[in-house]
Amino acid sequence: MPGYIRKRKEIAGLCFWGLMLMTLIVAKHALAQTRTAPPGVHPKSGKVGAIKKHTPGQTFVLVGAGDIAGCKNLEGAKATAKLIDQIPGMVFAAGDLAYERGSAEDFKNCYEPTWGRFKDRTKPALGNHEYANRSASGYFQYWGAQAGPAGKGYYSYDLGDWHIVVLNTNCDAKALGGCAAGSPQETWLKQDLAKHSSNCILAYGHHALFSSGVFKSHAIHPELKQLWQNLYTAHADVVLAGHEHSYERFAPQDPEGKADPANGIREIVVGTGGRSHDLLGFATPNSEVREWETYGVLKLTLSPGKYTWEFIPQEGKSFHDSGSGVCHNYPAESN
Repeated sequence: MPGYIRKRKEIAGLCFWGLMLMTLIVAKHALAQTRTAPPGVHPKSGKVGAIKKHTPGQTFVLVGAGDIAGCKNLEGAKATAKLIDQIPGMVFAAGDLAYERGSAEDFKNCYEPTWGRFKDRTKPALGNHEYANRSASGYFQYWGAQAGPAGKGYYSYDLGDWHIVVLNTNCDAKALGGCAAGSPQETWLKQDLAKHSSNCILAYGHHALFSSGVFKSHAIHPELKQLWQNLYTAHADVVLAGHEHSYERFAPQDPEGKADPANGIREIVVGTGGRSHDLLGFATPNSEVREWETYGVLKLTLSPGKYTWEFIPQEGKSFHDSGSGVCHNYPAESN
């Protein structure tokens, strides 16, 4: 009898461990059948797929103008500074920041009391008045590393999905080496844009390639065409400028000035920072909106795949302009 009982216990133990082994085998098989491949990996080959989803990014504000603080009369610069006081975000200062000579004294006595309070959040560009001193020493002394590499005056930075390029449009400045193909700035620009082929792109500098200013030698700067060509090839979206003390918005166009709604660059001239007003002449092709009697700032809201613009006038003025556009380099389904 004891032998029979012992035998039953041995058989029961074998059945128990056999059942456990079968459970483990079935569970492993089921897991293998239900496991999914990691995103972008083909379940059979294991290779990374070509499809890439674009993750939505943040929205940023870029606000500013050019042609700002005239030491003889700071009222205009004070009026536009009051506007920026109420607008958070990055500030662009599109050249001719401190008149008349852009000296250290001009920056200290004229720019600093007005737009100087935004210095920590400002990305400046060089104007021709900064080059009253051939090396623009007052400008570089005031801004330091904030103005990019010393002596060059061109650099870039990012705001979310947007790549922002700051150009030195003073092509005749001796230290710059021109703006033509093969010049130091043009070579840098081409390389910089190549690294950001999937970004939305906005550029700004002081001079405009297109403008309806009365004096064409002051208003239109064909020496910038090669830089524009690089931007156009990289599918840039917006170019901002000053120099003409007025506001003018153009429809998207190519570097030759031909309308290009699908792939063109929208140029907005916003030399309305407070220095003075310049008359505008007859509208040049693709000019959509023009006004020369109002100081104000341009506010751009840069979102993933799109942007909006709004011209905000000084207190007491009524001129206003606004609109929106989409980014060329962003996936179409995101727009």
